[in-house]
Amino acid sequence: MACLLMLAASCTNQGAEKPKYMWMAVDNHERLSSRDSIIYYLDKCKDTGFNWAVLDVRGVEGVMYADNVEMFIEEAHARGMKVSIAATIFPAGSPYWHKGPVYDDPSIKDLTCVMYTPKGMVKIEDMPSEVAAFMNPLLPKAQEIAMDNIRYIFENFDLDGFALDYCRFPGPAADFSDATRAAFEAQIGQKLERWPEDVFSYAPDGSRVPGKYYKQWWKFRSGIIRDFVAKVKTWKDANYPDVELEYWAGSWLHALYGNGQNWASRTADYYKDYDWAAPDYGETGFAEDLDVFMTGAYLEKVWDIGDPESMEYAMMRSNRDVAGACKMVGSFQICNPIDLADAAYVCLTQSEGMMAFDMCHTFGKPTAWDDLKRGIQRAEATREGKIRK
Repeated sequence: MACLLMLAASCTNQGAEKPKYMWMAVDNHERLSSRDSIIYYLDKCKDTGFNWAVLDVRGVEGVMYADNVEMFIEEAHARGMKVSIAATIFPAGSPYWHKGPVYDDPSIKDLTCVMYTPKGMVKIEDMPSEVAAFMNPLLPKAQEIAMDNIRYIFENFDLDGFALDYCRFPGPAADFSDATRAAFEAQIGQKLERWPEDVFSYAPDGSRVPGKYYKQWWKFRSGIIRDFVAKVKTWKDANYPDVELEYWAGSWLHALYGNGQNWASRTADYYKDYDWAAPDYGETGFAEDLDVFMTGAYLEKVWDIGDPESMEYAMMRSNRDVAGACKMVGSFQICNPIDLADAAYVCLTQSEGMMAFDMCHTFGKPTAWDDLKRGIQRAEATREGKIRK
């Protein structure tokens, strides 16, 4: 309890201005296609109180959107705003639109995930319901492609931060390729007698039935993501030490083991309450390898610290599990049916910053900019000791 109180105090004390990020996904690129429009929206962000923009340059279809990025950064810096570039890491195409590298380059097909479904094994690019055709994060060639994209962004743009997006497995059904099986057997030092049943099988209702190595499997996959994040951080620190490495994920950490996303500190022990976790699962935490973790409190309720479905609870839990290993910034979805002023306020007063997703969602809420400004100003006044909630 004392630790949580100290964390809460550190989030509300006076000091340097906290980062306030406006995320601009690839859907905004057409809107930001000219200098005039870039100026208009950056001025809008600045006037509202944002001091940082996150610009997506690579979407789930695996295509790079690099036009006008330099112009965007130039105009943001001219306004005293910082810029993070966000990019998807392992997606290589959109199964829904059948668009992206995996559909154009036959060699990419060797890298994409094999999905274990109740109906059998299916390549992810052949599953239209999947958000992206992920490459298998385990494969050296997939990691090489990801690192090449990361290096391109760092080497070509004057960025202040870089956000790892979709840096994970697509879900618990991935990956069940021969390469992943061999790597898993090497880690546990055992040959699997039944594959994939020794990991899990499916009940008639489609639910997972744990196998002999169920818990070891989730640790193995989370370790793959931890090692890749550490690889990026080591490279970044050696070459661009002043650029922040950022990572967004849902605040519901206990449910992200299927994606390999243990964003907690390696000191956290939240997982001990869950029957999917090996006793040493905590070793796969990667908060220590980040500069900023953006917790996705994409919920429809702001207040009530005792309610796991509230943003306030998400701030408390994320502060606890990051445990000071990196900066923890709260985030919310503008399109959710919440009071945006309260959402901005709770992030800024109960975490080390705020991220609003996404700028294009403001067009569906006529008062969005005014509401966000009101919440930011209230939080800034609270920080300066002028008012209370």
